[in-house]
Amino acid sequence: MTWFVDTLKAYPEIAIFLALGIGYWVGGKSFKGFSLGAVTSTLLVAIVIGILGVKISANVKSVFFLMFLFAVGYGVGPQFVRGIAKDGVPQAIFAVIMAVLSLAASVVAAMVAGYDLGSAAGLFAGSQTISASMGLATDAINRLGRSPEETKMLLDGMPIAYAVTYIFGTVGSAIVLAQIGPKLLGIDLVAACKDYERMLGAGSAGGSGTEWHEFEVRAYSVAPDSPFIGKSVGELEAGTHDGVRAFIERIRRDGKIIEVDQHTLIEGGDVVAIGGKRDQLIARLGPSGREVDDAELLNIHTEGVDIYITNKEVDGKPLQELARWPGARGVFLKKIKRGPTETVIPVLPKTQLYRGDVITLVGRTQDINATAKQLGYVDRPTTVTDVAFVSLAITVGALIGAIVIKVADIPLTISTAGGSLIAGIIFGWFRAIHPTFGRIPEPTLWFMNSVGLNVFIAVVGISAGPGFIAGLQKLGVSLFLWGIFATAVPLIIGMFLAKYVFRFHPALILGICAGARTTTAALGMVCEAAKSQVPGLGYTVTYAVGNTLLTIWGMVVIMILS
Repeated sequence: MTWFVDTLKAYPEIAIFLALGIGYWVGGKSFKGFSLGAVTSTLLVAIVIGILGVKISANVKSVFFLMFLFAVGYGVGPQFVRGIAKDGVPQAIFAVIMAVLSLAASVVAAMVAGYDLGSAAGLFAGSQTISASMGLATDAINRLGRSPEETKMLLDGMPIAYAVTYIFGTVGSAIVLAQIGPKLLGIDLVAACKDYERMLGAGSAGGSGTEWHEFEVRAYSVAPDSPFIGKSVGELEAGTHDGVRAFIERIRRDGKIIEVDQHTLIEGGDVVAIGGKRDQLIARLGPSGREVDDAELLNIHTEGVDIYITNKEVDGKPLQELARWPGARGVFLKKIKRGPTETVIPVLPKTQLYRGDVITLVGRTQDINATAKQLGYVDRPTTVTDVAFVSLAITVGALIGAIVIKVADIPLTISTAGGSLIAGIIFGWFRAIHPTFGRIPEPTLWFMNSVGLNVFIAVVGISAGPGFIAGLQKLGVSLFLWGIFATAVPLIIGMFLAKYVFRFHPALILGICAGARTTTAALGMVCEAAKSQVPGLGYTVTYAVGNTLLTIWGMVVIMILS
């Protein structure tokens, strides 16, 4: 054991990987649906390692924290800009108010309880489950000009307060929103979601959701007396917009396979390969022909691909309108993902698409390529990251953030961390419009987000380890109770504001509140209680705004209380 501890002290880089390994392993375990998560687990493990006397350079956490913040901004950029600039304005304003409430509750709790700056910042970060705010709070504390001893004492108090308040911050917010919220607001969540689904076209022709995304290719022989004989492919397909989507892919005529266009005429004896939903094909073509087994005719190369929406002409358009575009011919929608958390959006006729959404389509390769030209571009899987773009973007943001402006001898700066966050938002939004550069594959973005943050947390925990026990004894139960106050009060006030002031639809209220507080766990519980993905429609814009502001508040807490 002595050798092990001495080795960690001599090679502190090993301690970081040890904290990550155990932290991710413990964080991945759950008990009756509750999990500490990787961040809290890594912090607790790091604190234990820190008690052993391991010391790590602060520069390590700074490097990874800049990477993490850029990834956060890059992910929320499209939704953040859309929320501020367009129809998400009410939700964006609500997210700002929620962020201010969260800040105010935490500041009041810290002032009444008499906590020092570090504990106050940790209380805010834990109660609002916004780990990233500790990085900006650290920068702000380092700029106060306090003695090295006092600065270290403040910084060591931060992870203690975070660890104590985070548990209720996570579990409590989910309970308040998913279980207490509907009762407080008098909402029948299941009925409200069904009502909203009807508003989006569920239950109408082609509107139950499945008609829009089930794809099958079948071969039919055109009967000699079929009413389709003499009609063009375009005429027949034009009649499929009453909820039935079917497309003629190819024809076997006189033993030969021919490709078709909108002007190809149907003849008696043709065997047509038709793509669409099976029961609709049978209902439409059954009386006029018989299904045949033609392996060669049906040997059509199809694929399912993701398309990244970038066309401003598509922005805000409902699916039922987009289904009538020429570029929608022959393709079927399977899934819509929105925002950095890849929130699954219901696929219904009146569901709107926005720039930055990622949709999964199924169809022939040539049809998908044609669709991609109208919607955005095919986002085929790749492992290549535009490292030059990432590095230079972080450099630009950090350089701007490093600028310090003095007003009445008070230094004002957004810090290198804040600059990286803003750079991520700007470049993430710009890529949504011009996706020809700046590619960061999803696994890489996850790594920058998760590992970047957790390396920062590991260094924070290791540095705070020696004073953790004393700090916990000093703050104790009162800190946990103040954490409950800071977590629950903004959420409860926010829910009533959402219903009675902003008058959001009852199906969206809880998702909007979860997004403004960036609590994905709560959204999962809300969707489970609602038996629907509809609450997710209110999550993405508020998450983008809330995540940005709550992170910045880490610095603001220190500015207010100092």
